[in-house]
Amino acid sequence: MALFGWGAEKGKAAEGAQLDTATGDMFDPSAVLRRLDQTVPKYLDSIDRHELVYPACKRTPDDAHGGVRPVWEHTRIEAFRYLVSVPGRDSELLIAPSRQGEMVSAFLRQQPHENTVIDFSGVAAEDVGTAVIAGFNWLNHCASLAGVPREKVARTLTSFRKVVRLAQQWWETEGAVQRCAQMLAERQKPPLMLYLMWSDYTRIAREIAIAPAMRAPETDIETMSRLEAAQEPEDLSAPQPAGG
Repeated sequence: MALFGWGAEKGKAAEGAQLDTATGDMFDPSAVLRRLDQTVPKYLDSIDRHELVYPACKRTPDDAHGGVRPVWEHTRIEAFRYLVSVPGRDSELLIAPSRQGEMVSAFLRQQPHENTVIDFSGVAAEDVGTAVIAGFNWLNHCASLAGVPREKVARTLTSFRKVVRLAQQWWETEGAVQRCAQMLAERQKPPLMLYLMWSDYTRIAREIAIAPAMRAPETDIETMSRLEAAQEPEDLSAPQPAGG
């Protein structure tokens, strides 16, 4: 079970690096964003103190927080750090229904880049777009390090841009702001930019986290299926039978 991070983590390094990565209510986008703003700096501080192997995709099961769930959580945090680092970030571009048309249009005008070290222009929507792309670049880098099969992560940014175009059409229809409020009240996720990022970052981070386990000869088919079916790291909380 230690292979998947279920059970006690190891040693004082794990204790010192303990992070609360829970997002709280996923149907309150402002709360999710506040949580990211709190969690990312704490994680980076742990890295600076050398309490964790970085990037998370390089960890082994014997490392502190080396199980699938924490690697998944921490890889996602690493991708979101670009967004959190945007100076003077206009958060409403990510979560305010009335600003989504502006944000998605700005993102679609953005030229793709391959950088994981970025500079910001001071133009709010452009800087958010730059950070979004850098997060995908980081995840692609980690996927390569983790040996994720190419077909699992091929053309991730291209696919995301297609999703954003669909979101643009959604926001352009009459009554979109009202539908957004209704969806949140019904505990659904409307196509806010934050949710679009969250969905793809989470999916790719999962492939990165599960890749070593999927290759391990001791991983049984049932465990493989469970890992592939998980939508969020919390889905891996429950202990599983031996063989996983």
